[in-house]
Amino acid sequence: MRQYTELLVERMRASACAEKAGPMEAYMKHHFPFLGLKTPERKVLMGEFVKEYGIPKGEKLLGVAEELWSLPEREFQYIAQGLLEKHVKKAEREHLDYLEKLIVTKSWWDTVDLLASKLVGGHLLRFPELIPAYTERWIGSDNLWLRRTALLFQLGYKEKTDEELLFRLIRRCAHEQEFFIRKGIGWALREYAKTSPEAVQRFVADTPLSPLSVREALKHVGEGERCE
Repeated sequence: MRQYTELLVERMRASACAEKAGPMEAYMKHHFPFLGLKTPERKVLMGEFVKEYGIPKGEKLLGVAEELWSLPEREFQYIAQGLLEKHVKKAEREHLDYLEKLIVTKSWWDTVDLLASKLVGGHLLRFPELIPAYTERWIGSDNLWLRRTALLFQLGYKEKTDEELLFRLIRRCAHEQEFFIRKGIGWALREYAKTSPEAVQRFVADTPLSPLSVREALKHVGEGERCE
């Protein structure tokens, strides 16, 4: 496992570009250093590496992802997420705690949103019995990224969305001034509006929400579909 990570890190750092890294760091408000590998280039490099060395399985994969997460350059967190996406359908029930640890470590929207919508969302589809306890704890947490995760984990659920739960979680934090919560509320509602626009319109009409949340929620709802 250690050798795999070291080889991967060496391969990525060999292609680093300081000239590209500067603008990438600025875009992320200098929260993290970057290698300067944009997404297409990073994916090509990773594809070549996987062809040569494969992808670790099970606990070894989790170990590699954790090692990558500990590294300073942001691209390594993105690579870790890409590897973990391969693990979603094979993850054990208790691995939700592992994902939670990643959410609260080196947190920013660029990692949390994928963790929430793809990895946590996929995990909770497989283990729905975990939803009540975890979402209740997350939405009541002092950590805004856990609260955002509670709002976003159903983004890809479509008809499988637990509407009552979604609306209840939104009501719990609708009063917040935090931008990432208000934006998250709007995003969650906008996605669910693709499945049930009438329900979202009624909820928005009946619930005190920030202008940002309302604007995002109704962004793609046609005038002809809106409730009178």
